Amino acid sequence: MQPEAFTLLMTVYGGDRAEHVRVAFRSAVHEQTLRPDQVVLVQDGPVEPEMAACLRELVDGSPAEVSFVQLEHNRGLGPALDAGLRASRYDIVARMDADDVAMPHRFQTQVPLVRAGADLVGAGLLEFDTDISDIVGRRTPPSDPADIARYSRLHDPFNHPTVVYRRSAVVAVGGYGDLPLMEDYWLFARMIANGARIVNVAEPLVYYRVGDGAYERRGGRDLLRSELRLQREMLGEGFITRPQYVRNVVVRGGYRLVPTVVRKPFYRMVVAPYGARRNRSRDRERDRDAAFVPAPRTPGYVPRHARPERSPDSPAPLSAAPGEPPAAPQPVEPDLAGPAEAAVADQRDHSTG
Repeated sequence: MQPEAFTLLMTVYGGDRAEHVRVAFRSAVHEQTLRPDQVVLVQDGPVEPEMAACLRELVDGSPAEVSFVQLEHNRGLGPALDAGLRASRYDIVARMDADDVAMPHRFQTQVPLVRAGADLVGAGLLEFDTDISDIVGRRTPPSDPADIARYSRLHDPFNHPTVVYRRSAVVAVGGYGDLPLMEDYWLFARMIANGARIVNVAEPLVYYRVGDGAYERRGGRDLLRSELRLQREMLGEGFITRPQYVRNVVVRGGYRLVPTVVRKPFYRMVVAPYGARRNRSRDRERDRDAAFVPAPRTPGYVPRHARPERSPDSPAPLSAAPGEPPAAPQPVEPDLAGPAEAAVADQRDHSTG
C-alpha cells in the first residue's frame, strides 16, 4: 500500500525576492529526502518580470507536479493560502514560506506524524540573517499537547513556516480567513478549540530568514490593530477568558508598541526559548515518574474511591471476633444506571484547558 501523498503549499507576492524564492523552492522540493507529490504555488497579485520568470523556471523544472494559482490582486496571506488549499489535491498539506530554507529531512520527520493521526504538526526553527551559516536565534516550541494548548492562550504555539496539517482539519474551522498578520494564530486557536490532534517537533527543521526589519514588523499600529481584533475574536469564541483577554491586551498590545531595541531582546530571551524550557521541565517530570516506585498496598486493602457506598440507615459492619477470620465480603451489584462517561476523561477539555 502506497503511503498517503501530500501537497506543498507556497505563496509568493510582489515583495518577495526571486533569489530567495528559488532557494526556498529547491530546498522544499528538489532537496527533500521525502518529496511532495504536488506543489501548489500561489502568486498573490502582480509581480515584477524577474519574479515571473523565476516562477516559470520553477514550474518547468520541478520534479513534482506544480499547480500554479494566480490571483489578479494582492489579497494577503490568509486569502492566498485559502486559495491554495482549494487547489490542493491531497489532505496532507505542508506549508513553506517563500524566503525560508527547509532542512532536507523536514518532511521525512513531520509527514509520518500526520499520517499516523495528527492533525497539525509544527517544528522548531533556526533564525538566520543573510546565510544559513549565520544563525542569530532559535525558536523551540512546546511539544506536549497540554503545554501547547496552555501556551496558546497567550502566544501562537506553532511556528507557521514549519507546519504540516490536514486540510480537512483546517477547512473544518473555516480556513485561514482574513485577519492580516494574525491569520495563522487565529487558525491554530480554532483548530485547538475544535479538538484537533496537535504536536510540535522540538527539533529545528526550517531555517527562518529574519534579515533587516524582521523585528520592526512585529510592532507598529497596524499589527496592534490586528492584535486587538484577534483578542476580541478569541474572547468571543470562548477560547480565552475575560481575565486572559485583559492580560493579553496589556502584555501583547504593549509588546507591539515598545521600541524595537526592547522588543528584539525580549522576544529572543523570553518568548522564543519558552518551548525549550517547558520541554526540559516535562523531561524531568517523566524521569522522576519513571524512578518512582510506589509502596506495596496492604493485602486486602480497597482504596476509598473503590469502596461501595453504604446507606446511612444500614448497620455498621461487625468486627470479627478475636481469632476468627473476617467474614467474606458480599458481592456488590454494579450500578448499571450510572453514567458511563463519569469514568472517562474528556480529552478535548484536557487538550484545550
